[in-house]
Amino acid sequence: MPDELDALLRRCGIRPLGEPTALSGGDIAAVYRLATDRGEAVVKRDAPARLAGEAEGLRALDEAGTRLVVPEVWGQDRGWLVMEALETTPPTPASEVALAEGLAELHAPTGEPHGWPRDNACGATPQPNGPLADGRAFQRERRLLPLARACHAKGLLDHRLRERLEDVAHDLETWLPDAPACLVHGDLWSGNVLHTPRGPALIDPAVYRHYPEVDLAMLTLFGAPSPAFLEAYWDGRRPDDWPRREALFQLYPLLNHLLLFGGSYRGAVERTVARLEGA
Repeated sequence: MPDELDALLRRCGIRPLGEPTALSGGDIAAVYRLATDRGEAVVKRDAPARLAGEAEGLRALDEAGTRLVVPEVWGQDRGWLVMEALETTPPTPASEVALAEGLAELHAPTGEPHGWPRDNACGATPQPNGPLADGRAFQRERRLLPLARACHAKGLLDHRLRERLEDVAHDLETWLPDAPACLVHGDLWSGNVLHTPRGPALIDPAVYRHYPEVDLAMLTLFGAPSPAFLEAYWDGRRPDDWPRREALFQLYPLLNHLLLFGGSYRGAVERTVARLEGA
């Protein structure tokens, strides 16, 4: 048992019942399972700032008061995060609908600016969240342009594709209406959705406030939501320009994957830019 983790558990009044066991699937952080006198725990080891952002995000999702299950944070300090482990079950049509309805509750407008009081991270990528009143400006200045610059600096975007992406970013006010911000999970690919005996659950957030389509576009990019999920989520309110919004809000995660994992994502970025240019 590492000394820092042992000290954190003691401060939280948690007694370990054995040693941490490594889990697979953590691309960024080291992840462990640990039996404790409070129940099974998931323990993460990562950069302190990223873990603090994750802990804050989990608490924000929980405090939103939706029907979605969010693992309870038991403790976070320095490079360690300890949280409740969730029992998982196979998804069912009913749990897919419950996920959709819970996300619709999460996406109720907050009346606050687009952004978040503090920066956090999406994966290993720093995520600037400085609040802006206009959602188009936030998407451009806090999402698309910073990642376009970062990818270009690493040689992952050529000059022409960067220019095309910047043109898309500067064109948002011509077609995308401004809208009130809502709380979004921020990294809602299918691997961050769990189905549990208590209902659908969300893990590994990168929260901020923005357009709700952020989460839907991520789900359709790295997953295949069922027709029942989509029908329940939209409930007759699907925007007429959803295909264009879907492409727009897929650009940021695609650029992030290009930055993190390399040139295999460049083609997807270019195809998505072309979808927006042709819309």
